[in-house]
Amino acid sequence: MFKKANKVKLVTSIGAGPIGGGWAAHFLAQGFKVNAYLHSEDEIDMFNSIVQTAWVSLTKLGLAGGASLRNLEIFTKLEDSLQGTDFVQESAPERLEIKQGLYEILGRIVPNDVVISSSTSGLTMTEIQQKCSTPERTVIGHPFNPPYLLPLVEIVGGKKTNPDAVLWAADFYKISGKSPLVMKKEIPGFVATRLQEALWREALHMVANEEATPADIDNALINGPAPRMAVQGQCMAFHVACGEGGMATNLDQFGPALKLPWTKLKAPRLSKKLSSRVISGTNQQARGKSVAMISNIRDEYLVNLQKLRKKYENKIRK
Repeated sequence: MFKKANKVKLVTSIGAGPIGGGWAAHFLAQGFKVNAYLHSEDEIDMFNSIVQTAWVSLTKLGLAGGASLRNLEIFTKLEDSLQGTDFVQESAPERLEIKQGLYEILGRIVPNDVVISSSTSGLTMTEIQQKCSTPERTVIGHPFNPPYLLPLVEIVGGKKTNPDAVLWAADFYKISGKSPLVMKKEIPGFVATRLQEALWREALHMVANEEATPADIDNALINGPAPRMAVQGQCMAFHVACGEGGMATNLDQFGPALKLPWTKLKAPRLSKKLSSRVISGTNQQARGKSVAMISNIRDEYLVNLQKLRKKYENKIRK
């Protein structure tokens, strides 16, 4: 029904922002040809800047054979960007009416054997595919930012999606250097974003109650659970934490603590006072550095972290 995942040569990336540009850079680094669709010529400079910035890190991480920025072609007409495409990665603005209108067009003009994947982080494919005439080949392929360095992509279909399209997408993302996570069911926020959101809500509560500053929260994570989670995740970290008894001992010893009122997962009211504290505290942490400078430092760190992670990942997972 669909083209073989290992036969994909040309990817169409839709969207000029950090996600669209990040995806384009990722696929280029993996040796694919990329047609990038941008809404207008005014977006070209911003898009090229995103790709160029990503390319620095991707070069350090290692490029696939044949990878080149010369394999990128930019279009401002959607139909032209889809000529001969083998896969579509859509990263349009997070507005339902925009995505529904886009998928109505894609459903008509993209060949039926081509899978169409959305980068959406807040919408469901069941919502997005409502006006699409060929919804069976539409899936969500949700990346984590920056998509050119973080390997996770969460995959799920909608009510009208053919399960084969989900499996195809998982195969293709794996071939293209990603770590696919196929969702068991369609849920808002997927897996990683829900976990991240829970952490964010706790952070906001602590700032709102003057229990911690943004710097305190980031310091606690950077020097506490975050490095461990990078190699073990959450469940495996708790499995190891209690010695040879593993997770069973952990649940036995710390299970009762789940009843204690430690967490406040209901979102706090984002008042002007709370917003001001979060913004000013974060700006103090930045110490005058621009967002671009901080992003470059982050990317340099992530490149080295990915290299280290690959070294140890097989030892843990196999």
